[in-house]
Formats: sequence, structure tokens, C-alpha cells
Amino acid sequence: MRRPLAVALTGGIAAGKTEALQAFARHGAAVISTDEVVHRLYREDNELQKTLRARWGERVFREGAVDRKEIGRIVFSDRAELAWLESELHPRVRAATDAWLAEQTAEIAVAEIPLLYETGGEARFDRVVVVTAPPEVRQARRGAVAEREDRLVPEEEKLRRADFTYVNDGSLEELDSFVAGVLEELRRL
Repeated sequence: MRRPLAVALTGGIAAGKTEALQAFARHGAAVISTDEVVHRLYREDNELQKTLRARWGERVFREGAVDRKEIGRIVFSDRAELAWLESELHPRVRAATDAWLAEQTAEIAVAEIPLLYETGGEARFDRVVVVTAPPEVRQARRGAVAEREDRLVPEEEKLRRADFTYVNDGSLEELDSFVAGVLEELRRL
């Protein structure tokens, strides 16, 4: 059995990656969101939960479930804590994504990975799609994003390294059309 063409989808905060991923799914690609993988790990990975309790105690749990907002408050104000959390999450997310890719039977499989370049993950994929948007558009969608981006690979660098790029400052129909075009080109490979 031939493995699917593995495509990574990445881009900045509030650029429209999730909408693009949904468009890939609508056009027949198998899709996975690593943000959703993280949410699942928080819910289901008992070892991860035990590790979080050992590090931060019960304050990162609410009614027995991991409190992502509290974790966010901790890690986004302390780079060392963020680095520790990422050292726990990234290997688990990578393993889950790789396992998902190995199971796919679709012609094309797309993984949304916000920190693709930051983690050196691009080598695991056949092609990379970057979705970006002007700062004012992203600000309107998400609020303050600049303070969280100073640790990320600059947008210009992501665009330079990508196989496909899209500036998402228009309509959902325009984004959908871009995705359809990317898939058409990928299917010809």
C-alpha cells in the first residue's frame, strides 16, 4: 500500500490555519490538528497528567481535568516553564501525528502544525503550506498576538521555506479556492 503524500500546514497565530485545514478536509484530504492532539493528550494521557501534577500541582487541574488556561498563564509568563512543557508535549504530539500518518489511506494527508519550523518538523513532510495574514487582520481575529510571537520563526522565513503560501486576508471562499488549487497540484505529483 502506498503511503499518502504528507503535507504540513503551518503559519502564524490567527492566520487561518484551522479554516484552511477544514478546507483541505472538504476537498478530500485526511486531516489532523496537532492542537487537537494536545487537547486529547491532556484528557487521556495519564503519564502526562502525572508529570503535570508533579511539576505544578493541583492548580493546573479543574474538576479532575487539565486546566489549559492555567497552564497558559504559567508558561506564557515564564520561558523556562514553556520550554519544559514543550519538552513533554512535542515528542508525544510527534508520535501521535506519525502514527496517524502511518494509518492513512487517503491520497493526501494534511497535518496542521503551528510550530512546524520551530520544532524542525518540516523534514517529516513531503510538502509544506504556510497560511499567513497581515498583522492587522490577525490582531482583529485574535487580539494581542505580538507578545507570543517573539519566540517564533518570522513569517517571512516561513513563507520563504514553504512549497505553497497564501496570504489570508480575503474571504473564506478565496481560502477554499487556494486549498482546492493546492490539492489539484499535489494530486499531479
